[in-house]
Amino acid sequence: MTTIYHNPRCSKSRQTLQLLEENDIHPDIRLYFQDTPSIEELQTLLVQLQVSPLELMRTKEDIYKELGLNKESSDEERLQAMHGNPKLIERPIVIHNDKAIIGRPPESVLALFK
Repeated sequence: MTTIYHNPRCSKSRQTLQLLEENDIHPDIRLYFQDTPSIEELQTLLVQLQVSPLELMRTKEDIYKELGLNKESSDEERLQAMHGNPKLIERPIVIHNDKAIIGRPPESVLALFK
């Protein structure tokens, strides 16, 4: 089972999806801006990615600063922010079985299938 957390407006997300399909991998596509992950799903993603909430965040987005987030913010604050504002979630994320990789660069996701 393979899933991509996809934002069709993001070039890296489009490139990653295209790369998967070119390699005969047809993932379930989760449009996470419309189907926002729950706190529990985000926690699972962190385990699968083996990253911290800060590493999963797009800290250069305006909303990051508007929400008053910074290096001292708690993990719980970051999770709540990503749940409420999916634009803050780094993308794309490809999940295969129980592992996940952020597709930056897109080619990095192919490691999941070796």
